[in-house]
Amino acid sequence: MARARSSSSSSSGWRYCNPSYYLKRPKRLALLFIAFVCVSLVVWDRQTLVSEHEVEISKLNEEATKLRSLVEEYKSKHGDVVERHEDGDSSKKAALPVDPIDDERREKVKEAMLHAWSSYEKYAWGNDELQPQTRQGVNSFGGLGATLVDSLDTLYIMGLKEEFQRAREWVANTLDFDKDYEASVFETTIRVVGGLLSAYDLSEDKVFLEKARDIADRLLPAWNTPSGIPYNVINLARGNAHNPGWTGGNSILADSGTEQVEFIALSQRTGDPKYQQKVENVIAALNRTFPDDGLLPIYINPHSGTSSYSAITFGAMGDSFYEYLLKVWIQGNKTAAVRPYREMWERSMKGFLTLIRRTTPSSFTYICEKNGHSLTDKMDELACFAPGMLAMGSFGYGPEESQKFLSLAEELAWTCYNFYQSTPTKLAGENYFFHSGQDMSVGTSWNILRPETVESLFYLWRLTGNKTYKEWGWNIFQAFEKNSRVESGYVGLKDVNSGVKDNMMQSFFLAETLKYLYLLFSPSSVISLDEWVFNTEAHPIRIVPRNDPMNLVKPDEQQKPTIKLRNRKAGRSRPGDH
Repeated sequence: MARARSSSSSSSGWRYCNPSYYLKRPKRLALLFIAFVCVSLVVWDRQTLVSEHEVEISKLNEEATKLRSLVEEYKSKHGDVVERHEDGDSSKKAALPVDPIDDERREKVKEAMLHAWSSYEKYAWGNDELQPQTRQGVNSFGGLGATLVDSLDTLYIMGLKEEFQRAREWVANTLDFDKDYEASVFETTIRVVGGLLSAYDLSEDKVFLEKARDIADRLLPAWNTPSGIPYNVINLARGNAHNPGWTGGNSILADSGTEQVEFIALSQRTGDPKYQQKVENVIAALNRTFPDDGLLPIYINPHSGTSSYSAITFGAMGDSFYEYLLKVWIQGNKTAAVRPYREMWERSMKGFLTLIRRTTPSSFTYICEKNGHSLTDKMDELACFAPGMLAMGSFGYGPEESQKFLSLAEELAWTCYNFYQSTPTKLAGENYFFHSGQDMSVGTSWNILRPETVESLFYLWRLTGNKTYKEWGWNIFQAFEKNSRVESGYVGLKDVNSGVKDNMMQSFFLAETLKYLYLLFSPSSVISLDEWVFNTEAHPIRIVPRNDPMNLVKPDEQQKPTIKLRNRKAGRSRPGDH
């Protein structure tokens, strides 16, 4: 019986495979047909999708190959540093197509850099600076290879890979800071510490970070003062610090308040907070007695931390203190942690406005110097960094204030450009005086290849998109080519009226002047202002958001600050420098 049931069940199952079964039952035949069509449609649709997907992938691969080819071609022409286009506060203009005129001009600037660098490499390798007329090197900064270190990031940005690599090998194998030399804390910080940190941020080669930490450690004892305001000179081998005799024992504002960008960056990259603590203690000490107008005299007592009676200026010995209040805020990505810097800067800008005057008959806007309650109608070319600073800072205000400061920046840039245009050589003198009814006249008439005006033109171009600033920059570059270029490098002028040449190629010509000119004719994505902040020697430092609060000492608090850092290049025209 069991075997019979099994046979019957098997026959019943096979009947569904017999066509006659469905011919006798049309409804079931229809259902089977519908099922077959549905399955066929699903299979066909999936095969079509797969086929289309394969075609799309093939097209995307082709496009990616083309894009990689374009990127490599772009890098070969413009260098390796390509960042995304800035779309934040630091730039309000849309991306612009590449201009063939810009390409040509950028290549001319790159050729100028190659001429300057190859001359240094041939006649002064490893020395601080080149004397082109006599074709020999000179150690202006204790034999730290100032021009070489100052030029590292310029070489990298311009895509000069072989030159950069040779310089890197010298840094790794030869650069030695154990020297019995009385070094300027300020100059060593902005040129050497800043140059090495920038090279590290660009290349990620740790040899630069290690060297930056070595020299910074040798500078740190300068902050061991009762107030935390640093001494401005230190022996690199022994660590003995003091101030120059000609300051009457005082520290200089710019030399003491311009190391924040470099030392904060060093703490961020090494994880050691001591560098940042030293330099921020300086700002804390100054903030204790920070005046309502935010303007500080150029001399500070390192024992009491208070200002000594002296001039107030945005030129030599004062300039970069104000610059760094703004740039530390930018460096920290404008977070609440660095808001106190911005607040101090805005207070200083209220005082800055009281120094602004205009000439007759041409209405050139200029920045006065202040002694006590009286103003002097004199402006250093060094103060021509201010238009760029104002343009950057204007984006932190509301619409009305922002436009006011941006317009002031543009007015001052016009004045600085005319510092150049008003001389027979079309190169600016060191400073200018202003007289009623006579506009301006050059005072100290030398030109030492300074970068401040082209620095401001670079910022104004990036932030406004106005091509006029490119034309001004090109005219200045042509004046350097005509008057300062010699067979073995570039030299300054002893007199911008006669064109008589000196015998020094300043390291900042390669670090700053040529770099800013190169970037002036480069796409805005090359060293994006949303990704980088320039130290006062034009070394780009990568922006890193800060969330650690800065504890500024309030005026009514009796907390004693520890130690801090220094400033910009305000002290470059001091007695005995030239």
